[in-house]
Amino acid sequence: MNRAEFIAGFAALGCVVSERPSDFIVFDFEVPVGKFVGKKIQLGLQVTGDSPLNPPGGPHVSPQLLPLNQAADPHPKGGIHKSGLGPEWQYWSRPFKDWREGERTARRYMAHIVNLFATQ
Repeated sequence: MNRAEFIAGFAALGCVVSERPSDFIVFDFEVPVGKFVGKKIQLGLQVTGDSPLNPPGGPHVSPQLLPLNQAADPHPKGGIHKSGLGPEWQYWSRPFKDWREGERTARRYMAHIVNLFATQ
């Protein structure tokens, strides 16, 4: 699988993907669980040329949902930074630590995203 096939995996999940500069993809997302359930947001993922060998680093979220906190505090409070996608965006530094332990697919990455929202 290559980068284009990995991106196509998000489209296969029903995401209407638009590509942005610097290897970003952006799509609408309705939060399915957790304290933001039902909220309609946009997710931005940096899908680099080595995808899916390596996953996106973490989601970029718009609008901003959490207070910015660059400290290394554990999820969900820490590792929340300004995003290069624009002032209405924030970057959640949430690496997918066990990526190499299973299938490297868009479906599995999105399960990681859902878990982030479930554990807010």
